Amino acid sequence: MFSKFLLNVNARRLFFICLIFVVVVLVACSSIFLSSKKVHSQSANTVVVLDAGHGGIDGGVTGTKTGVKESEINLAIVKKLQALFKNAGFEVVLTRSNSGGLYGHTGVGHKKRDMQAREKIIKGASPTLFISIHQNKFSDSARRGSQVFYKAGSNEGYNLANCVQSQVNALNKGGRQYSALKGDYYLLNVSPCPAIIVECGFLSNAQDEALLISEEYQQALAQSIFYGAMQFLVE
Repeated sequence: MFSKFLLNVNARRLFFICLIFVVVVLVACSSIFLSSKKVHSQSANTVVVLDAGHGGIDGGVTGTKTGVKESEINLAIVKKLQALFKNAGFEVVLTRSNSGGLYGHTGVGHKKRDMQAREKIIKGASPTLFISIHQNKFSDSARRGSQVFYKAGSNEGYNLANCVQSQVNALNKGGRQYSALKGDYYLLNVSPCPAIIVECGFLSNAQDEALLISEEYQQALAQSIFYGAMQFLVE
């Protein structure tokens, strides 16, 4: 009789454990479903402007080992980001889609004209997000890793920058873990939406340079930036 009672108790205990497990799974699944629904509804009405820094006669910084131009890497990463956002249902606008700059002619003031042309594209798109891709350089060749900048005083820019920074930090395993920083940059200041500049790595560092010229790492970077943007949109 006693053994039968214990059997019933154990059976009831197992039943409740299973029930709790099912509830936890259902809650987790519903949370994922709601997040995916939120992203989907966001993407249907969201314009993302992606900016490949530099271009044309302005190649940006160059790799110390290979001489690769920053402008080339920027565009390669932006094209990968474009595919990720488009596949998720977002409307994507690029400030530049080829190797050329936006300055019109190479006379005096070409840098200012280039920035103004990018500003016109950003404001004309009425975007929800603006992401500019760049590469870094530093006098100390040991410095490496990704750094994200946002406009001072922009709470949403700060949140977007933190989301992206945490993702790119995870990509730099064993390396320096950066914090998002305020940046006084023209395109951040004129953007009418949460805006960030992602300095993806240091072309003055041989390890970063080797990674940044590889398709695989460019794709990994694009995915990290994309995931950070998605995290920002669903929070």
